Amino acid sequence: MLDNPIFKDVTKPALLLAGFALGGAVALSFIFGLTKPKIEENERLATLERLNALVQPQRYDNDPVKDNIQLPAQDFGSAEPVKVYRARQQGQPVAALFETSAPDGYSGNIRLLVAVNTDQTLAGVRVITHKETPGLGDKIETEKDDWITRFTGKAIGSPPLEGWAVRKDGGEFDQFSGATITPRAVVNATKRVLVWAQNNLPSAFANPATEIKP
Repeated sequence: MLDNPIFKDVTKPALLLAGFALGGAVALSFIFGLTKPKIEENERLATLERLNALVQPQRYDNDPVKDNIQLPAQDFGSAEPVKVYRARQQGQPVAALFETSAPDGYSGNIRLLVAVNTDQTLAGVRVITHKETPGLGDKIETEKDDWITRFTGKAIGSPPLEGWAVRKDGGEFDQFSGATITPRAVVNATKRVLVWAQNNLPSAFANPATEIKP
């Protein structure tokens, strides 16, 4: 059968195709190996840029991107586990930045970065990703409105706990015209982080810094 001309005609192209596929896979693996460090570094720099928007780099001397822990989603009412980036100065806690996800946005999860200083005040809040309605819910973006910047400096007690809600719910935070669900989700998520921090922030810094900035 191996000497059958028809068999040879079929086998040769199949072997060639298999060889090309194998060669392509090897080439892709090689290229990925070369580009992976660059991709990871770009991701690190993008994360660092987000962190620095809330906690100025002169305030810390560690690498908060690497100095992080992960906490259970249920502790924050988050849609996913919460990553906490820790900023330190000479080993001492400066601020914790919580990457959390509000599950109750109008169009899905709203991923947030909530930065809490060690004195329990907010260093700031920013949106990482969302799918809220353009022209309405997207006012949570700093590029569209300054609403989210008004969290800076606030804390539990300023306003009081019952004030951590939108005005429609009896709180002290403005909602958007025609869009209450989105700001409500952001206020509630921020409040949950602050309540957790009020009771647990020292434990978030229990592990030593992982790396000092060059």
